[in-house]
Amino acid sequence: MAKVKVKSLTKRYGAVTALDGVTLDAESGELISLLGPSGCGKSTTLRCVAGFLSPDSGDISVNDQSIVSTPSNRRDFGVVFQNYALFPHMTVAQNVGYGLLFRKIPKSEHGPRIENALRMVRLTGLADRLPKALSGGQQQRVALARALVIEPRLLLLDEPLANLDARLRDEVRWLIREVQQQSGTTAFYVTHDQAEAMAISDKVAVMKSGKVAQFATPRDIYQRPSERYVADFTGEANFLAARVLDASAGRFRIEVAGQTLDVPGVASLKAGDTAELLLRPESLSLDMDGASPRSLFTGVVSKAAFLGASQHCEISLGTGGVLKLAAPPNTSIAAGEQVGISVALEHAWLMPEVKP
Repeated sequence: MAKVKVKSLTKRYGAVTALDGVTLDAESGELISLLGPSGCGKSTTLRCVAGFLSPDSGDISVNDQSIVSTPSNRRDFGVVFQNYALFPHMTVAQNVGYGLLFRKIPKSEHGPRIENALRMVRLTGLADRLPKALSGGQQQRVALARALVIEPRLLLLDEPLANLDARLRDEVRWLIREVQQQSGTTAFYVTHDQAEAMAISDKVAVMKSGKVAQFATPRDIYQRPSERYVADFTGEANFLAARVLDASAGRFRIEVAGQTLDVPGVASLKAGDTAELLLRPESLSLDMDGASPRSLFTGVVSKAAFLGASQHCEISLGTGGVLKLAAPPNTSIAAGEQVGISVALEHAWLMPEVKP
């Protein structure tokens, strides 16, 4: 079991700062996702942890022991890459057992370890096949078994599902989470897919321009983001410009779209601040009879698209701004209709206005 701390990690390439004071921690057995767009620093962070890159400053420790100066081959970490990196001339069993050859593990243990690793990733019976005889999902599971067979202190996964189709991604991501929990191995998981990160992580680090914008549980990241960038990157979101009238213990009275509301929000906000009100689509519902007493906002339907299980609607408010929401599939709705919008204010969230 490994407790990992990444503290003030910095990495530069000439004038470009790839990592700018990245700080993270993982308790034993946790899965931590590094989430963000290309170029945000998530893979660079993982490669520094793995020992493939040396940071310019900062520290990485495992169980309170610094590993910054430890070579990658002595860190005892298992790594799963995006491209599988399997040996095409070796069987599944030989690929999985490859890492055992370079460790002081008795040969009598190799067979049982390989068999157990294949069982964990549900590849029992395929030990004698070559990689070319496997599907993409099976090849990725071989790569996962190879990382697990050495019983690593830490499991590192760099975009492991990027080359799989949507159906296989769902299947393999749940398998990764199941195996990670079953083995109790601490893991760092790099992805640009917010649904993937939310589904399998204990904590998520949303990265932005080489920094950690927010590090929290998936629920807090989604429901209580620190800024618009985090909210925007982690799901469908609506934002309305607001002004803070009064602040008290994480509750705020605000003026927004012609209304005065009381909402929760980021604790650092204070009276007089300009802010942004986050309204997730699931916190909104349509009132088809227009401005009913329960409607907080009113507007005109600018878009309505039937998606099968729901209808995607966009409502242009009379005070400016657009709200997106999902309506029930059997609701009769068309562009140009006047509607009301009810809001579950307990699920609203106020954030500081951050200039791009």
